[in-house]
Order: sequence, then structure tokens, then C-alpha cells
Amino acid sequence: MKNLTLTLAAVMLLSFTYAQKAVLKSGSVSGLKGQKELNVEFDYSALKVGTGKKAQAEAAYTAEKVADHNKKEAGKGDKWLEGWNTAPDKRYKPKFFELFNKGLEKNGIVAGEGKSGAKYTLVVKTTRLEPGWNIGISKYPAFADMTYELKEGSNKVATIEILNSPGSQFSGYDFDAGTRLAEAYAKSAKTLAAFIAKNAK
Repeated sequence: MKNLTLTLAAVMLLSFTYAQKAVLKSGSVSGLKGQKELNVEFDYSALKVGTGKKAQAEAAYTAEKVADHNKKEAGKGDKWLEGWNTAPDKRYKPKFFELFNKGLEKNGIVAGEGKSGAKYTLVVKTTRLEPGWNIGISKYPAFADMTYELKEGSNKVATIEILNSPGSQFSGYDFDAGTRLAEAYAKSAKTLAAFIAKNAK
């Protein structure tokens, strides 16, 4: 049992360590040097939910969850769906921008949606979300996979990938999936900001 616990701890540590890495797949972010603004757009069109073979397209995942919740209690699934659909704007984006802009302060860059005067646009493509769970006696962190595309007009100038960004609160009060996923966005944003701050010089 002790060996199993140590093995699980090692796997979790490896996941958290790997999530610290932003991998430059192509191009360069050096053009951001001297920029004051960065426009940001969010793209969920390729989103899958879950892990491994259990991963589903978002529409299939939400339909299944709504049906399961409504079967247990009438209307519960519809309420859950409303929370899921509003979470990106109400929870994920605010946490993303909080950590992203904090990480770019020394570079003098302020990022946000609708910055039409910015030379560059960062497209945040969420490709996978694992909501995780926390039932008190057992918990598993949420994870998010992101592909970031930096564009100048319609031209893509860089692609950065951050996989397995973990979402969990050490306080242990992350019983809500939205809270865990918001933390995954925050950690991914922090990692991306550190990468840009280092390479946009």
C-alpha cells in the first residue's frame, strides 16, 4: 500500500512538473517586445472533455451529463448546463487574465479581449478539459490542454502548447468542477506569461 501511495504521488508530481512547460511548436514571440497591448480570443471549437479513451466532444459530454442529472432530479441537469456554459466568461477568463497580465507586468504588456488596436492577437485554443473530482475522501485535479496561436493580422507567427495544466487548490475546498478548471486556466496563463516574458526580449 505504501509503494502504491508513493507511486501515485510520483505520477502526480510528474504531471505537475510537466505542466510547468510551455513548448514552442513553431515561430517566435520576439515580436511582442515593446508592445503595450495584446488582443486575446478564445476558441473552444476543438474541445474534448475527459481523459484518454473516455474523452468526448463537448456536445456529447454535456448531453450525457444533463441526462444523468435530470434523471436523478428534474431540472438539475438544465441548471448544471447553464453553469457549464457560463463558466468560460464568468470563471475561466477572469482567472486566466489575472495571472497572465500579472506575469507580463514587467514587459509592459496588457492583454484583454476586444483590443482592436493591438498589433498581435493571441488565440487561446482549449483542446481538452478534464474536470477531475473532489468528494472529500478522494480527489483528482482538473487538467487543461491549451494550444496558443500568436497572430499578426491573419498571419500566424507562433504556436505554443501547454498540456496537463493542473487545476486544484491545496486548501482542499475545490469541490466544484468550475473552481478546479478555473485554476487550470490560471496555471496555464502563468506558465505562458513566463514563457513570453523570457522570450519577448
